[in-house]
Amino acid sequence: MNERTNADVGDYMKTFACTAVILQSVLSLVLSTGLTHSQQMGVGIAYDFVKFTAPAFIFGILFSTIRSNPDSTLKNYPNYMRNQWRALFVPTIWWTLAYLLIFPNVQQVTKFNDVGTFLWQFINGNAAPHLWYNTMMLQFIILMPVFWALANYVNNSKVHAWGALIISLVLFFTWIVFYEKQVFHGPHMTDWYLLDRIFVSFFIYGVLGVLTWKFHKTAEKFLKKTWFLFVIAYILIVIWTNKELFSFGFPVLLTNAPYYKISMTLYCLAVIALIASLAFKNIRDDSPVLIVFHFLATYAYRAYLSNVFWLQVIWHLFGESMAKAAHPALSIVVIYLLTWCLSFLSAVLFHTIWSKVKNLIVKPKTAAN
Repeated sequence: MNERTNADVGDYMKTFACTAVILQSVLSLVLSTGLTHSQQMGVGIAYDFVKFTAPAFIFGILFSTIRSNPDSTLKNYPNYMRNQWRALFVPTIWWTLAYLLIFPNVQQVTKFNDVGTFLWQFINGNAAPHLWYNTMMLQFIILMPVFWALANYVNNSKVHAWGALIISLVLFFTWIVFYEKQVFHGPHMTDWYLLDRIFVSFFIYGVLGVLTWKFHKTAEKFLKKTWFLFVIAYILIVIWTNKELFSFGFPVLLTNAPYYKISMTLYCLAVIALIASLAFKNIRDDSPVLIVFHFLATYAYRAYLSNVFWLQVIWHLFGESMAKAAHPALSIVVIYLLTWCLSFLSAVLFHTIWSKVKNLIVKPKTAAN
């Protein structure tokens, strides 16, 4: 990895994931404005193209965490959790409160009506359309010792790595088949919907993130030789996922393009391979864009948390009227670019302000001592 910037494959995953997920939010709103069938198909195709974000982010988190903490064990856990509390849990708490108190209209499934339901909406990921991901992703942070144990077990043993990978793939695809049959348009579609935010539904991407770092030299050589095969796979799987989405007819419902299908799982894996290929190439070339990706990745999670908030502001100010009056493609581009800029700008700005406030608080205490 590049020591000057500390940019790694994880930075690329986080940046691509955050950039794409903001577009998902925009597409969902524009789709609700009464589009023609052809326009709905355009939105559906665009949505399928960017439906890789949660797996890529999980892969990126595990890759970067194992790279940065190569010999971690359970004894490192308290310090690790203190750092993650400040970096991930605190921003999540503040933004979840913002959604529930300022934009309660964006709640999913049900609405809070008392203290108990408020707390339930707060922790279950229903406070905003994208916060289900936080509920799932933070489970990986809490369970990080499991992945440290996997990294230590694998170490440099290819036999151990292949064994762990094969077992993980069998378990994961068994889970996906079960989900497709029982939950996605299955008998438990409504009462088991919370299964989509349990870490089990994404654990394979965490395992792959760990193994890719542990064998990053082998992975780099492999992707350097085979990236074009993943391009072909990417194109074929996009055709497959779009065919599945439109088989449900009209109106196009983006809920019919979940992560928990074999087709979408393979699509996510193809995208992750292509992003990793690009990252490895840029690292080999010591590309100047490494600095950009590292900077954006630093603020990607905070930008992700805020994106629906800024989208709601834009939507209420002029976005909805624009989406109804202008061509959907133009509306999507304008609203998306503004939302992306505001999300990252607020992430940088709030982090800078909070850092200065902390320094003002800490320095007097230090001086007093």
